[in-house]
Amino acid sequence: MKTILLIDDDEICRKPAAEALRRSDWQVIEAADGDEGVELAVKHRPDVILCDLLMPKSNGYHVCRTVRENPELKDTRIIVISGRDFASDRQSAAEAGADDFLVKPIELGQLHEALQRTTSIRGETKAAPTPSTVPSAKPTSDQKTVVKFWGVRGSIPTPGQTTVFFGGNTSCVEVRADGEIIILDAGSGIRPLGEALAAEFNGKPIEITLLITHTHWDHIQGFPFFLPAYDARNRVHILGYEGARDGLAATLAGQMESPYFPIALKQMPGNIVIEELREMTFNIGKVRVEACFSNHPGVCVGYKLYTSSGTIVYLPDNESFNENTKKVHGGALPRNIEENIAGFIREVDMLILDSQYSVDEYKTHVGWGHGCVDDVVRLALDNGVKRLFLFHHDPAHDDRSISNMLMHAREVAQKDGSNLRVDAAREGEQLVLGPRAINGM
Repeated sequence: MKTILLIDDDEICRKPAAEALRRSDWQVIEAADGDEGVELAVKHRPDVILCDLLMPKSNGYHVCRTVRENPELKDTRIIVISGRDFASDRQSAAEAGADDFLVKPIELGQLHEALQRTTSIRGETKAAPTPSTVPSAKPTSDQKTVVKFWGVRGSIPTPGQTTVFFGGNTSCVEVRADGEIIILDAGSGIRPLGEALAAEFNGKPIEITLLITHTHWDHIQGFPFFLPAYDARNRVHILGYEGARDGLAATLAGQMESPYFPIALKQMPGNIVIEELREMTFNIGKVRVEACFSNHPGVCVGYKLYTSSGTIVYLPDNESFNENTKKVHGGALPRNIEENIAGFIREVDMLILDSQYSVDEYKTHVGWGHGCVDDVVRLALDNGVKRLFLFHHDPAHDDRSISNMLMHAREVAQKDGSNLRVDAAREGEQLVLGPRAINGM
């Protein structure tokens, strides 16, 4: 029986993967951090090490280098796993000694293929890791829907050591579905997305649709730095609804006027088309899109994407209705918005929803237009949502705070006896709508 060492500090991710591997006749050894993983590798000399990239103590790069420096582990294969997919991460992992690189969530079949690849090259010259499959610029209709988080934070970017796991960029989500590249909001996360797109297509024309939920700055501030908008070969179609004071085009142009920015919107070389939406239902190629107004200051909507692989609702700014909101609205609850949102999210496959505050924090933020995590979970439970992603993380919340909120949200769902799966959106995390994946991987 072959031995695999699974190193991951996230037990919720590690345990299901370990059980799946044991069912596939692997002897599994588990480690909760890089230091422990290195010790167990020296002790047990596993055939394969499956190692997370971002961990406390020794990170994945350090584990790779340490293993490669040990002559007794020269035959051990290393697969690095990560919740993000940056070309630089892949290159650095290969340089550190990794044999393969997989991006979470990992389907069981995909993991088995990687294990077969790595174990088959034992004793041969080690090649660079094979990139995981990513849809092309215009994915065909039979390909799965891929969702990737590029920005998950609310209000203002929060870079730093305390936000490295969940990420500090503001709202931006990429969806590849049915031949379309759809971007949800243009917070600061759109800057690394733009760089990744430019590198991926390497001068080939790109056609992109950008859906703006509203024009608060944390949802548009990254657009001036969106690299594809500076290439005349590309077409960027921007859709949204009229703002509280100015139209969509005027608001986007305003943040790029002097003295705020050196390049005006009209000077961007890309073929940029801005369309002010009037209807709440429209199509982006084969993808049908519905919009729904949310409970948030100004004109703010959420979007529902009907793809061939399932439904996605993106509702990044919304305050769920409760007894406290009645007081804010003068005792009158705007039932039409509440009922519309309930119908909008009912039985969707993936719900990305504003969950900015804990219960205690929400007491002093009632009426601010952002969600309380308990209300958010209850809303998802009441409407048969299959998978919920907590989103729009508060800038004051570090990785530990968000992890605690996630555990609390999962406890609320578990007490209900529901099959609802709850996660916190993480920058760089890529998800596939399709066959069941290993939990968290």
